[in-house]
Amino acid sequence: MTGEDYVTEADRTLEATYEEPMELATYVDRIFENPTIASHASKYLLEAIEAAGTRTVVEEGEEKERYRFFDDPHNDGEHAILGNTEVLNGFVDDLRSIAAGRAKDEKIIWFEGPTATGKSELKRCLVNGLREYSKTPAGRRYTVEWNVTSAEAEQRGLSYGSDPTAGDDKHWYESPVQSHPLSVFPEEIRERILEDLNDELDEHVPLRVDAELDPFSREAYDYLEERYRREGEDELFSAITNDRHLRVKNYVVDIGQGVGVLHSEDDGRPKERLVGSWMHGMLQELDSRGRKNPQAFSYDGVLSQGNGVLTIVEDAAQHADLLQKLLNVPDEQSVKLDKGIGMDVDTQLLIISNPDLEAQLNQHADRNGMDPLKALKRRLDKHQFGYLTNLSLESELIRRELTNETEVWEADTYDELESRIREPVRVTIKAQDGKTRTKEFAPHAIESAALYAVVSRLDEQDLPNGLDLVDKALIYDQGYLQEGDSRREKAAFDFADDGSDGDHGIPVTYTRDTLAELVQADQDRHHPELPVSDVIMPRDVLNAMAEGLSTAPVFSTGERSEFEGRVVPVKNYIYDRQESDVIEAIMHDRRVDEETVAAYVEHVYAWETDEPLYNDRGERVEPDPLKMKLFEVEHLGRFGEDDYEGNLPRESVRNFRREKVITSLNRHAWEHRDEDFAVQNVDLTAIPVIKSVLESHDWDDVRRTFEDFDPRQWDDPPSGTETEGVKERTIETMVDEFDYSEASAELTSRHVMGQVSYRWD
Repeated sequence: MTGEDYVTEADRTLEATYEEPMELATYVDRIFENPTIASHASKYLLEAIEAAGTRTVVEEGEEKERYRFFDDPHNDGEHAILGNTEVLNGFVDDLRSIAAGRAKDEKIIWFEGPTATGKSELKRCLVNGLREYSKTPAGRRYTVEWNVTSAEAEQRGLSYGSDPTAGDDKHWYESPVQSHPLSVFPEEIRERILEDLNDELDEHVPLRVDAELDPFSREAYDYLEERYRREGEDELFSAITNDRHLRVKNYVVDIGQGVGVLHSEDDGRPKERLVGSWMHGMLQELDSRGRKNPQAFSYDGVLSQGNGVLTIVEDAAQHADLLQKLLNVPDEQSVKLDKGIGMDVDTQLLIISNPDLEAQLNQHADRNGMDPLKALKRRLDKHQFGYLTNLSLESELIRRELTNETEVWEADTYDELESRIREPVRVTIKAQDGKTRTKEFAPHAIESAALYAVVSRLDEQDLPNGLDLVDKALIYDQGYLQEGDSRREKAAFDFADDGSDGDHGIPVTYTRDTLAELVQADQDRHHPELPVSDVIMPRDVLNAMAEGLSTAPVFSTGERSEFEGRVVPVKNYIYDRQESDVIEAIMHDRRVDEETVAAYVEHVYAWETDEPLYNDRGERVEPDPLKMKLFEVEHLGRFGEDDYEGNLPRESVRNFRREKVITSLNRHAWEHRDEDFAVQNVDLTAIPVIKSVLESHDWDDVRRTFEDFDPRQWDDPPSGTETEGVKERTIETMVDEFDYSEASAELTSRHVMGQVSYRWD
């Protein structure tokens, strides 16, 4: 594309975003065609969230419906809020009540949580989502603009703040606070419009427009009304709202226009931060019949900017003095510019804070009924963000912190998520010699950091016997725990609903900084066994995170001791994952194919049933005792010759076939039944014991398959030995199939073989 082509594409984008101004009557006709464009603030925010749709996620071991809006879809996920789905769903439920005018009208929504839990992302996600929604046909947002110069050229013009010059003889000035176009109508007419509109909608959240014109627009309206009343105009409202004086125009919602954000560093008197300030030099220039002229007001406060959609107070503890001044906003939906000039406000109030705000609010709690902050606390509707307790979400977050990845992970099965969790991360850096080098976080390295962080955040008081915190983390991420051939769903575990999971722990910022230091460090000293090593192994990550706790100021003495004690089970689990990779790579070419497994299952089913069994080819299956025995001995590795009388199974084998194969098959088939229900149509790989046969091996399988293999020779296997051939194929498979580099495959396999050597004999 040429530069001109890009400019043309930009023109088309803006053409699709903006519309030409329209007459007031045209706007009224438009809202009957598309009512969402007239929604009041809380309803508009609700509609923007719902318009993005939902998806199913698993958090804390339970399936939840998540609003995609919070994945920041319009911005390619850059500011997605990971996790906290239940908290966000609670926010949407409250928003629905507020929008419908039920019970929570007076509430100020409050998001609280420790540092690095996604609160800043919430602000950015809301701004991004509202901005992009306002560019869609359903989300168009409108306000009014005025021109009084055309009424009487010799009279003063209309402005606010300062006197901008127009490009022609018509000076059009937009409402500085995004006043709703319907607020131009007299109250009784506006109510009739809304009544007719809501009758057609028949929705559970009716449209409401209670606000009157803002003071700036009221000044223009009053001026035109007086002008035409003096002239004896019969159709006064039509004259005032004639398209020579009033136009309805659409605007794109953004910070400063429909979204007000008060940052922690913003200062000024409460009035300035809330609505703006008077500019006294302008008061002398603008006549307003002996009072302050609203045209001389800046309208740059947070409520002025957020009128019409959303007002956010960021880091609210820095503005605690302001919160009490906000009480009348949700109650009365109004605020004053001055003692004599008030302004109606339609905005959804939302404040964001760390836990320090709650400490400020509770400073007088011991005074019981005399607490001066009681009225404020009653109006705050608290939603608490916590640290992530899902391994997959924390892995995704760490990758985001280390790279420029913004994709939101979505998967149809947990196996897909699991493959993302274990993936390596490769980062390009500039070394001291000026050359670029690629540092590799080996497979499972990011997983180890994420798992350690999650384990530090879990409550161990409610652990059932036999489980550790790693098991709990896996249950929360998968929704179940796989124990050999059996699967236990989360519902089988009695975890406390009111536990402290996610309340404290290792924040992602600490993990990010630790990993960044590893990237910049000279890794050669960590792995002297390799001539040049730019590989960061899981054990490097866990050692660095555990060792850094003692000097990190973010942790208390008690937290350091607690977190240091939780690294061992994480190391053990990650080693098991590495060991599994190595074994599966060794046995990669010796896997049992699905046809062989399917034939075994058919024979077992035919062996048990009294009815004739036919396979999917229409052939009758006759159970073959020898084939079943060979499969169970050679592939399952569970039984030996002593478990059979000739080819006939003893009780232990018979029980295995019934309980582990047939019962699992029947259960899975029943759970996934349809009108074509039949055993042979079942996905065998979804049954735990069958999945284990197809995908899992152990060292007994290796020993049985490679009789002359010796793990003690792995580092430097003698030429021509079976160990040399196994190692060569294993490293190649780890690179080609499991996404290892040659260096990380070498280091991982050496680490595993070093442990296996001690118990090989």
